[in-house]
Amino acid sequence: QVQLEETGGGLVQAGNSVRLSCAVSGHTFSSYAGGWFRQAPGKERELVSAITWSGSNIYYADSVRGRFAISRDNDKNTLFLQINSLKPEDTAVYYCVATATLRIGPQIEWDHWGRGTQVTVSS
Repeated sequence: QVQLEETGGGLVQAGNSVRLSCAVSGHTFSSYAGGWFRQAPGKERELVSAITWSGSNIYYADSVRGRFAISRDNDKNTLFLQINSLKPEDTAVYYCVATATLRIGPQIEWDHWGRGTQVTVSS
């Protein structure tokens, strides 16, 4: 059973940066594509970024492109999301996801989910 655990959230001032980490256990992470969803209060959950198992293909939602950077360390079974120039509208619960697929994007079904980490951006 694949388990995902996010860390790195918290209260951050607008304009600052935060780095989220996702530790993957229960299976070799290099077999899976990884991604990050977020859900803001009263809004639908959205895929903000995803990365293939090799790191050769990366997806970013239009709303975050240029400020978010996804990366992975397969040796350490860890997925990262660097968020720069934080805005109040980035306030959300961020979820780490993984699935065994060669393709990435919002149309993909993500089989494994973490419990989420809260990021709150103060203005």
